[in-house]
Amino acid sequence: MYTPPFFKPDRAASLKFAEERGFGTMCAFDGHKPVASPLPFYLTYAADGTPQAAFHVARHNPLVKLADGATSWLLAINGPDAYVSPDWYVSPDQVPTWLYQSVHLGGPVRPMSDDELAVQIDTLSDIFESWLLPKTPWTSAKMTAGRFETLKKAIVGLVMTVDEVEGSFKLNQHKSDADYAAIATALGERDADARQISRLMRQARPQVFEDQAFEDQVFADTNKLERSVS
Repeated sequence: MYTPPFFKPDRAASLKFAEERGFGTMCAFDGHKPVASPLPFYLTYAADGTPQAAFHVARHNPLVKLADGATSWLLAINGPDAYVSPDWYVSPDQVPTWLYQSVHLGGPVRPMSDDELAVQIDTLSDIFESWLLPKTPWTSAKMTAGRFETLKKAIVGLVMTVDEVEGSFKLNQHKSDADYAAIATALGERDADARQISRLMRQARPQVFEDQAFEDQVFADTNKLERSVS
């Protein structure tokens, strides 16, 4: 992944982002063309601290035959993204751009054993069911044993040993405070992804918006005083 220094998060931040997202596109190469599948996953860590991405796919998914434990695959995890119009900047002579968060994990992928797959299924559902609390979590124990075993035979568990972590969090970090605040403000008035980018920008450079909030309050108080005098 090409990432200018301004936008490059550290390894820990990239892994945290991937873990919190839990969904990405797994990509491999079959010798002729790329093969990819969108899928949920979770991260674990080996005894030596090496990250591992655990997931499963349908048994007939072409990825299954490519999981040789040696060839490197790519897991692309994307977050919110938003278009930025040059008209929103304070400074002149700007160009259109796109703000986003993205992390790529790379490494070889091997098949899981049946026992590993059973753990993977329960762990994966436990993670995502926790997002729905206070709903009572779903577990595989709610299914009849025969039904669960039948469905389990239709999938193959896979695990990536992550030996490469790359990230790009492009949030206009290289812009002036004035331009940065103007873009975050404009994005805060648009769709859900744009508003999320705006929140991330505000979290990354909060002092810009503290000053802006103070100036806005002074402006509002001044206007109120002028109206009362008139």
